[in-house]
Amino acid sequence: MDLRFRHLAAVTTGLTAALILLGVYTGAIGAGLTCAGRWPLCDGWLGLFPADWASFVEWFHRLVAMVTGFCILGTTYAAWRGDHGRRIRQATAVATVTLPLQILLGANTIVNFGAVAQVLHHAAALIILMALVAATAWAYDEPRAGGDVAESGAAAGTRAD
Repeated sequence: MDLRFRHLAAVTTGLTAALILLGVYTGAIGAGLTCAGRWPLCDGWLGLFPADWASFVEWFHRLVAMVTGFCILGTTYAAWRGDHGRRIRQATAVATVTLPLQILLGANTIVNFGAVAQVLHHAAALIILMALVAATAWAYDEPRAGGDVAESGAAAGTRAD
């Protein structure tokens, strides 16, 4: 197993968890409501630059979401291009397939700020997070290419000649 993939999966999973926490904060202060009927733009200069703290949080959440989305796509690409197990590839595929739905549900929370919209949006985020947690755990569970076979034999009391 490629150590770089393990690190990429771990960073992507951590970034996804941080994005969820940022999203909870964004929703808690009502930052999405600063955009109101002007979505996808928002308040501020030309609708593109934050006018106050709430609109800054909304735009920052969007930025982190974009970076996280690209990390999810990159992790899935690396899982399918590398020599990784079927369950890792499938877990990253679940995260990638759920990603566009989660984005649309996130946009919906701004237009239709209600309990159902929030629950569906966060449920999709949790599906993505759990798929990435599983893929990361399985990536760390698989033996690394090369040295781990000899090391695991030595740990079991056998010599790897």
